[in-house]
Amino acid sequence: MTMNGYPVKADENGVRGDHKVIASLVPDGARVLDIGSADGALLRLLTRIHDVDGRGIELSQDGVNRCVADGLSVIQGDADTDLVDYPDRAFDVVILSQTLQATRDPKGVMRELLRIGDQVIVSIPNFAFWRNRVQLLVRGRMPVTKYLPYEWYDTPNIHFCSLTDFAAMSKDLGAAIEKTVALSATGRRIPVPAPLGAWNFLAEQAVFLLRRT
Repeated sequence: MTMNGYPVKADENGVRGDHKVIASLVPDGARVLDIGSADGALLRLLTRIHDVDGRGIELSQDGVNRCVADGLSVIQGDADTDLVDYPDRAFDVVILSQTLQATRDPKGVMRELLRIGDQVIVSIPNFAFWRNRVQLLVRGRMPVTKYLPYEWYDTPNIHFCSLTDFAAMSKDLGAAIEKTVALSATGRRIPVPAPLGAWNFLAEQAVFLLRRT
């Protein structure tokens, strides 16, 4: 399974690790908007375990078709241009999973998420993971790994960031980070409590729960 160029591993039940974490943060019966719904896996999970009132936006028509075929309320749309159509606080929870780095204006997208959702959940890959740093240091070239499988010139991702970069942008937007969950490439939680700076070195991805202050 891939998401915006990243191989994302699912468990024996087909559930991604970051989706498990996201699901643990969503309350029962919440009004949810899932941006970048892909094949609808996260919306199906949230509907099954939390009975959410779920809506979705997906850029690809193929993804929309697969979601609609499963009975999910997903429309075709672009996070960079279409979020402005939603009213303030239209949703209890807005989710952006492994998609922010593929947007043209990440800060603008985040501003819209914080406007239309009471809470915002974002999962992102961490470009500052130690193996990436070693490749840059030793080879002097953009990293190419199992988790970063593309060359710099053909990647679908256009705005890489570190976990501390994301935290700094969130602060600039006036958002409070209420929870951070650090994950390995396979989606397993890093069980050792640590400051964000340590996770910025050790984690390959992370899930953030934010609220507008």
